[in-house]
Amino acid sequence: MAETKKNAKSGFSAEERAAMKAAAAERKASQKQQDLDKALADVIAQLPEDERAMAEKIDAIVREHAPELASKTYYGMPGWARDGKICVFMQPATKFKVRYCTIGFDPTANLDDGNMWPTSFALLKIGPAEEEKIIALVKRAVS
Repeated sequence: MAETKKNAKSGFSAEERAAMKAAAAERKASQKQQDLDKALADVIAQLPEDERAMAEKIDAIVREHAPELASKTYYGMPGWARDGKICVFMQPATKFKVRYCTIGFDPTANLDDGNMWPTSFALLKIGPAEEEKIIALVKRAVS
């Protein structure tokens, strides 16, 4: 696993600072859905081929199984929101120089299961079995 170097002054890595800048730009950007759709498509298009394929698959799953979620970038990552708040997102491995991508669910997702439940899942690739699991999670998240 690659390590990211922290800046001694700020305590944040270059990747973390870039994510914070992306979040600030997202807050200032147009909130018209067509602009949000384009921003998501642009973020996905910039990903390396393997990550782009996973992001496109997740996007297709969300659009089909949770059409109430809207496109939205999240710290420069692909995301899908309910009422303007991120519900589902994909963190590309290359964004923070880590070993695997993740699909994550923020507190607006209805994944509650007792006193403890997972909110992110590692992804190396999306085959039929992973697709079924993602579909079930997305459906549950918006239930």
